[in-house]
Amino acid sequence: MGDESKSTDREVNDNFSNPAVSDENARLEPPATRLYKKRWLIVCLFSSYSLCNSYQWIQYGIINNIFMRFYGVNSFTIDWMSMIYMLTYIPFIFPVSWLLDKKGLRVIALVAAALNCAGTWVKVASARPDLFPVTFLGQFICSVAQVFILGMPSRIASVWFGSDEVSTACSIGVFGNQLGIAIGFLVPPILVPNVDDMDELAGHIRIMFYITAGVATFLFVLVVIVFQDCPEIPPTHAQAAARQISPESYSYTDSILRLLRNKAFILLAISYGLNVGCFYGVGTLLNRMIIEHFPGEEVNAGRIGLTIVIAGMLGSLICGIWLDQSKTYKQTTLAVYLMSFLGLVLFAFTLNLGYLWVVFITAGTLGFFMTGYLPLGFEFAVELTYPESEGTSSGLLNCSAQVFGIIFTISQGKIMDSFNTLAGNLFLCVFLFIGTIMTGCIKADLRRQMANQQALTAASACRSDVKDHSDASLLPSTHI
Repeated sequence: MGDESKSTDREVNDNFSNPAVSDENARLEPPATRLYKKRWLIVCLFSSYSLCNSYQWIQYGIINNIFMRFYGVNSFTIDWMSMIYMLTYIPFIFPVSWLLDKKGLRVIALVAAALNCAGTWVKVASARPDLFPVTFLGQFICSVAQVFILGMPSRIASVWFGSDEVSTACSIGVFGNQLGIAIGFLVPPILVPNVDDMDELAGHIRIMFYITAGVATFLFVLVVIVFQDCPEIPPTHAQAAARQISPESYSYTDSILRLLRNKAFILLAISYGLNVGCFYGVGTLLNRMIIEHFPGEEVNAGRIGLTIVIAGMLGSLICGIWLDQSKTYKQTTLAVYLMSFLGLVLFAFTLNLGYLWVVFITAGTLGFFMTGYLPLGFEFAVELTYPESEGTSSGLLNCSAQVFGIIFTISQGKIMDSFNTLAGNLFLCVFLFIGTIMTGCIKADLRRQMANQQALTAASACRSDVKDHSDASLLPSTHI
């Protein structure tokens, strides 16, 4: 026992006294990684101001008929209060993605929170029937803030979280956006009842705008104080490798071109756009669908929208946790996509039965899969495009979603005007079916998972090599 102890002591001392072994150990060891507790605060703060912004996307549309009467405009004009979020995203996403790559998360977060705060205060000044252009300006400013928000969940997940947490973290980031939409469906019909007196109605609208502005201001202050660009030590080996790429060697244009040549990513971008575009269409026109079959049920229209999104939030979290455990990106994405298609078919054929409780159930089923699909698309894209910037790939996905969202919302609205709600929903079902087929054709090239696995394998091999070298240096010299 004493001899073994002396042998071990001699081995340790020789390792410290042998600079060649020490240098080789330092050279071969992979870069250090660390997880910080602050990562949860960062993602939750992001979710909070994303919530405040996405709430405003649907706050006009869900009480479409009330704002039509208050501002004296037609239904299509109020639809544009939601569609402006989609239209603004398309031209601004490329400069914002470039800024995210160059300046990092903190700058993007500050700009997003500041624009969102400014837009809410502009709306406070617009609570008069003759000030529709002012309220549209406020909505436009908030829509620009959204451009700085939508591409961040996957970037925050990659920069701050471990390889077994990224999908869950991305789901939490998307969770805030979905919760905001849910509140946007629920709260406006409660705060702004359909009263006849215009002065009373203006007072209700003003209260709603003041509450939103107060929340947005508080969150902006928190972002200024708390939000941080990245942790000092990277959370994963893949992120450590990404940090070693020098800014001078990175070209945003080349990154875009590489993504456009990635066939799997292009298929995903189109199929993602079809799915999320359908969700935007359903969300924007939900009030019209419900009022057509259930007149006077504005509050229940909001509750049905709430049901869709709450079920989707649950779906997002379950899918995120499942992905972290199983790594079955394509299989899960395809299964959820197929169920989204079946959910919309079910919703379309039960809407005109005359039973609100049935609509609540079918809407919840649709929401669980269609809204739950959102973080799956982000994470699958990051896997297919690593080591390209997460902000760039997410930006292209969202750009596709906004384009299809505008097309589907306008087309479905026109079909509903010319025919009926069922025809409008079946129109969307056709494209969801096409998207399901496209998703099945995607080749599951999981590059980020491969990079992490290679780093771990190399680290294990390096430690074995260093140990073998160290053992060899302790052998006695042999002279012939």
